[in-house]
Amino acid sequence: MEARRDVFQAIADPTRREILTLLRRRAQNLNSIAEQFDISRQAVSLHIKILSECDLIDLRKEGRERYCHLKAEKLAEVAGWLEPFSRLWEDRFDQLDSLWKEWRLQNPDQAGGKD
Repeated sequence: MEARRDVFQAIADPTRREILTLLRRRAQNLNSIAEQFDISRQAVSLHIKILSECDLIDLRKEGRERYCHLKAEKLAEVAGWLEPFSRLWEDRFDQLDSLWKEWRLQNPDQAGGKD
């Protein structure tokens, strides 16, 4: 039985992330995408298949070409998972900023420079 892929597995690969970046700008056909990489067309097709299975892209036939369209809403799953970590780092940077300001007030001769 084949393991079910998820969004996190899909974006773990740098080539797939780059494909998503390309599609962020506009939909592209498979040949246009393949031309952007120094890997075989078959390898690009496999990456496209994985992105499609993870519901990150939609493949649509337009005339004789198949076009890939980004489905950015699926990336909300990633953003939702990252959000608590983002808040954690923001809190830490706020604490660091407060400590820095406090230190500068206590050591005006050593603070040097401007904000």
